[in-house]
Amino acid sequence: MSRSHSGWEDIPVKQHHVLHNPNGGWDVKAANAQRASAHSETKAEAISIARTISQNQGSELFIHNMNGQIASRDSHGNDPFPPRG
Repeated sequence: MSRSHSGWEDIPVKQHHVLHNPNGGWDVKAANAQRASAHSETKAEAISIARTISQNQGSELFIHNMNGQIASRDSHGNDPFPPRG
């Protein structure tokens, strides 16, 4: 995927997602991946695993609810708009 914002070229963004698995538990998947990178029984454990992967790879982390909606998002890569201060 890529994103653009006024003045920025399209920047490829690595993404990882925490998704509910319809067969039970939670999956950690890279964007556009066929298979999960990791699986856990609890959402909290999946988030912990995903956060470690995302920090190591400098990717965006998307955490989804059971219905698939994005509940939260964290940037562990090169943030084009870092907070001031």
